[in-house]
Amino acid sequence: QVQLVESGGGLVQTGGSLRLSCVASGSTFSMYSIVWFRQAPGKEREFVAAVHLSGSNTYYADSVKGRFTISRDNAKNTVYLQMNSLKPEDTAVYYCAAALGRPSIATMRDSRGMDYWGKGTLVTVSS
Repeated sequence: QVQLVESGGGLVQTGGSLRLSCVASGSTFSMYSIVWFRQAPGKEREFVAAVHLSGSNTYYADSVKGRFTISRDNAKNTVYLQMNSLKPEDTAVYYCAAALGRPSIATMRDSRGMDYWGKGTLVTVSS
């Protein structure tokens, strides 16, 4: 069992930055790949970024590549999502999710492949 808690969301202007955190508890954090998803009002949940167990492999949606950076600190049971050059279309509830082991990128892009979820943190980017 893994419990995930996101934090760091808020209101920011276009072009601004935020850093989201996802803190895990309850099991061996380093055994899980972590994925960030987001869901905007009226839209389906979509993949944002993912990091494998050690943090050496990272993956991004095309829409955030070059602006967002995912990283993890296994000593702190935490994954970060640094978001720069934010745009209004980044407005969404951001969720972190955990998948055991090293799933394929195809699996990590699909929300149905996740084993555990956090409750989300709201990011609002004003124009």
